[in-house]
Amino acid sequence: MINARTVWCFMIKSSNDLHINLLLCSVMKSFHFAPRKKGESFHESIIRAEHYVALRANIQPGSKVLDVGCGVGGPMRNIHQLSGADITGVTINQYQVRVGNQYCAQKGFGDKCRIFQGDFQNLPGQFDEKPLMPPTCHSPDRRTCFRGINHCLKRRFVCGHRLGALPAYDAENPNHIRIKEGIEVGNGLPTLATIKIIVDDLESAGFEVVDVFDANQGVHSEYEIPWYYTLNGSFTLNGFRMTRLGRSCTHALVSCLEFLKIAPKGSARVSALLNAAALDLVEGGRKGIFTPCLFILARKK
Repeated sequence: MINARTVWCFMIKSSNDLHINLLLCSVMKSFHFAPRKKGESFHESIIRAEHYVALRANIQPGSKVLDVGCGVGGPMRNIHQLSGADITGVTINQYQVRVGNQYCAQKGFGDKCRIFQGDFQNLPGQFDEKPLMPPTCHSPDRRTCFRGINHCLKRRFVCGHRLGALPAYDAENPNHIRIKEGIEVGNGLPTLATIKIIVDDLESAGFEVVDVFDANQGVHSEYEIPWYYTLNGSFTLNGFRMTRLGRSCTHALVSCLEFLKIAPKGSARVSALLNAAALDLVEGGRKGIFTPCLFILARKK
């Protein structure tokens, strides 16, 4: 019988390489969003969010840090550059390991930042803190994942869970369900959890939740740029590629390259998946039923 864990491992391992290549072309090396102030660039908002996590965790030069589900390691390198901490990243995808370690070496961080292949459902070792916005939302069993993290930690756990359903989400609303399922499929998620469910899972795994909030709660303020603005696109030099027309042009190019066997088989499928996910993310953000920036600070009991 195929269980959730088997399906999860297949989802992560089978489609990630093409998924990552397309993301690296469009969203840089930190695969997350952040609150963005007026006058602030997308890149600046990402750096500020990552530095906020490091400051709340009190990460210092002597800290030994674990980044669970680190991807290609964008946040860990930025936090090391701020704090000087020793950071170990874990990801299940070998392609991410190779690319991420190349980036670490290129920045001269190889002795303080490294990435290993591993399953964040079964973690080894002992670390001071775990602060780097992990994609535990991708876990098929959050409680097992959180228990494993608890076992590895000496002191504190900090998490920007990144993806979560907000209280405005209505499980009886067909449109909300459609958006939620589209986000789940496009982002390789078993299911999107609510804030209450995430907090309950943390507490059952032996953590005391000290602080939890949606970092994008001011998303529609006149002083902020919505986190989904970049995905929505604009008819500017930098924003055109994310407009509907821009995405259609990109998808047509990717399809052509795959037909000519220049791009790997499946590239067009992944491109279509990412385009559909972007539309659902924008709609979820506009309706206020979804956040990619749920911040959690918790400590071992």
